[in-house]
Amino acid sequence: MTPNPAPDLVALSPLIALSAAIVVVMLAVSFVRHHGLTLVLTLLGLGAAAATIKTAACAVNPQVTPLLKMDAFALFFLGAILASSFVVAILAHSYFEKRKENPEEFYILLLLATLGAAVLAGATHFASFFLGLETLSVALYAMIAYSRSGPLGLEAGVKYLVLAGASSAFLLFGMALLYAELGTMQFHDLSALILSAPSGSALLAAGLGMMTVGVGFKLAVVPFHFWTPDVYEGAPAPVTAFVATVSKGGMVAILLRFFLEAGIERPSPLFYVLSAIAAASMLGGNLLALFQTNVKRILAYSSIAHLGYLLVAFLAGCAAGGEMATEATVFYIVAYIITSLASFGVVSVMSDGERDADSLEDYRGLFWRKPWLAAVMTVSLLSLAGIPLTAGFVAKFSVLASGMEAGIYPLLFLLVAGSAIGIYYYLRIVLAMMWQPETAHGHGHGHAAAKHGHGTAHARDFAAIAGEAATLAKTPWVPLTAGLVLTALMLSLLWLGVQPGPLQNAIEAAVTGLR
Repeated sequence: MTPNPAPDLVALSPLIALSAAIVVVMLAVSFVRHHGLTLVLTLLGLGAAAATIKTAACAVNPQVTPLLKMDAFALFFLGAILASSFVVAILAHSYFEKRKENPEEFYILLLLATLGAAVLAGATHFASFFLGLETLSVALYAMIAYSRSGPLGLEAGVKYLVLAGASSAFLLFGMALLYAELGTMQFHDLSALILSAPSGSALLAAGLGMMTVGVGFKLAVVPFHFWTPDVYEGAPAPVTAFVATVSKGGMVAILLRFFLEAGIERPSPLFYVLSAIAAASMLGGNLLALFQTNVKRILAYSSIAHLGYLLVAFLAGCAAGGEMATEATVFYIVAYIITSLASFGVVSVMSDGERDADSLEDYRGLFWRKPWLAAVMTVSLLSLAGIPLTAGFVAKFSVLASGMEAGIYPLLFLLVAGSAIGIYYYLRIVLAMMWQPETAHGHGHGHAAAKHGHGTAHARDFAAIAGEAATLAKTPWVPLTAGLVLTALMLSLLWLGVQPGPLQNAIEAAVTGLR
């Protein structure tokens, strides 16, 4: 008698709905070239996949096969991934509407990458881990190089292709070594075998080390971060938002499930290696961001520092063995996802048909030209800096609390020092947005110009600035859908900064039983 496949199909319903959406969008693009229709089908597909999450949560057996486990943890991350892709799709529509390109294929790639990240969220086996990762990465190669308006996109795509290929090789070799030593590729079985393995096993140490290299590349932590600023700068702004959110979210899910189930004890060499990576990321990311004038590169180096902060919470969970640190890790990545979508969403809306608005000069005086965009960007930057009444503050406070419980005080000191450094370059962008042309000209610059005989030139500069501001004031603010999304993201950051309880309760329910 053949087993009934219905319970397995119920558990897999979000992945099935997402796969069906890819086929539908691909067929629609083949027959009808219409940007708006493609966006609607994409959003409907993502919405249908999200709607099936509640159904999948009622599945009798979440461990569908040895490859996938659609438990509460996987479904929570799947919801975050689908919501992030939904936002990126809306931002991409307003972004590509301004450009002379065929944007329809972009949404096929977006759905494919989302499917890869969704598989990562539920992976419990090396095979599903690698398949999900490659589905995500292959789609990202094309997404990063999608824009043909400049050479930076192609350069960023090639860099990501080469380095991602190298990281995949490390991952595969590490998986092979672990399988050769332990004889299994299931995360749950690896846990007991790693703990019982001889302490001096060279294959085990090399396998875990190579796995760390592969995961470190995808998370963009030091010293595997070199691709990050170039890819963030060269990729279209919505793709940068996707890399910073969906890609990182999927990798954090696999990091928690694999390493927590495999077990990392505090005195182990792997614990100290990850501690060194976290410390270098917090310092390196913040210090390198100080010297940048490109907003996307600032946010790229900022992301390196933030993944260092996240590793502090992860290591606190490994050291203390409690769920508090795991909950802090998940809350941090959720807060970071919302913040990154808001900041890169502003960059997407500000960009025109020729180039991305990634220069610091593009934001000079933004508050006086488009105050609502400046408000969204300001709130997101304050959240990244960890200022109170924002989600970023609650996230960092949770990390500090879990770190103190675990007693990893050196990492906490570096976290505080890195956060203090970060305030400087975040406020640079905020001050640029608050810059007033009249004040700057009428006070210091006007006197300097008169002293050197350049008063007429400065008057012409001021006239040009005033003319530009008047022109921008007549243009539409932002597309309606993108404006609503940015408003919702900003309000979410403020709401989580004041009332984080509902999200923390959802995270607590999701991570229960993970270890």
